[in-house]
Amino acid sequence: MALNDDIAFLARQPLLSLMDRDALRLVAFAAESRTLRAGDVLFRRGEGSDGAFLVVSGAVALSRDDDGRPAEEIAGPGALIGELALFAALERPATAIAREPTQVMKLSRSVMRRVLAESPDSAAALAHAIEERLTEFTGELASVGMSLRAIDWR
Repeated sequence: MALNDDIAFLARQPLLSLMDRDALRLVAFAAESRTLRAGDVLFRRGEGSDGAFLVVSGAVALSRDDDGRPAEEIAGPGALIGELALFAALERPATAIAREPTQVMKLSRSVMRRVLAESPDSAAALAHAIEERLTEFTGELASVGMSLRAIDWR
């Protein structure tokens, strides 16, 4: 894809769409394109992460078990796999395997950090979005906790 096409594709992803165009341009310019064949392993559960993958075309199966069971989730075009790995070094929680010929863009954490350091408005927008997600998640956890406490365990 051409750089402008890459920028437009990145801008369609919900979290990345919060970044300004200049920041997206830098991310797109530094992104590494990978082509996978059906059955190629993108990464394995437990491996260290150094960034995220944006599915451009095709499909990637994500499985938390290594026992050969069917995938728990399928990531298709526009899916950002490993979003948190853009911001922190984490172990991969799942194994990712291409289900068919697939094109992905690798977005590295080191590039993301440099881009956000140079684009404080984009950094603030992303921080706010992640804060909102965490607030919503903790609210949901509190609700589950209240429901569990309300169960009569006798």
